[in-house]
Amino acid sequence: MAAAEQRGAGAAPPGYTALAVKFGARQRSPHCLLVKEHQVREGAGTAHPPRRTLFVLNVPPYCSADALSRLFARCGHVQSVDICDKPEPGEKKEKLTSKFFNRKSVTGFQVAYVVFRKPGGVQAAKALSQGGPLLISTESHPVKTGISKWIASYAASVVDQEELKAEVDAYMQDYDKRIAEEEAKAAREEGVPDEEGWVKVTRKGRKPGLPRTEAANLRLLEKEKQKRARKELLNFYAWQHRETKREHIAQLRKKFEEDKQRIALMRAQRKFRPY
Repeated sequence: MAAAEQRGAGAAPPGYTALAVKFGARQRSPHCLLVKEHQVREGAGTAHPPRRTLFVLNVPPYCSADALSRLFARCGHVQSVDICDKPEPGEKKEKLTSKFFNRKSVTGFQVAYVVFRKPGGVQAAKALSQGGPLLISTESHPVKTGISKWIASYAASVVDQEELKAEVDAYMQDYDKRIAEEEAKAAREEGVPDEEGWVKVTRKGRKPGLPRTEAANLRLLEKEKQKRARKELLNFYAWQHRETKREHIAQLRKKFEEDKQRIALMRAQRKFRPY
């Protein structure tokens, strides 16, 4: 990333076009965005259509999706802008609809996919390299940095309790509805043989089997692993097992002989009183 910035606006890797951008008008040294037409293999499904998608490398952390959309709006109508940590080879991941959970923060340089409504937007974006540096932050659309950015980030991190409760309630309603549909489907299919003639049997009664939690499964697996390890250690070799038994029998015989001698000695001293 840093090497690409040092090349200047006129140099770029093969297949890429270098676009000079500046954060603001006061910035002296430009930053290089490396762009090219996004290409995918034929038959591979993707959310970024070919010929209408501009692939952008070396996107700085302060450059948001709205800033990129305004930056390339002069080339044509921008349909969508997706910023990712790294290039996505396959299908685009499903966007998270939650406002409070699985929140992700930008930590470094990223890549972006800019989708235009018409194919001409990609070629017009590549032609921007012939002009002067583009400004990311302008007076009409300033990009927040420094203390103002920290304040905005902190304000955005404060959770609205009513909105959070509404989202959790909606999620639980969807979850309960999905569980009810699964139970109804299982009840309809109970006792009905499948294509191979097998019938699914479930446990019922006064004390039905409770589903194990992940922690309980882990504890059970750990106990079985320890038990199996002890058994393997004791019976590592068959001859070791036989030797262990032989030594145990020899110890029992030795103790038996010692007890006989002690009883005989007590009888000789007339101190043995069994009753």
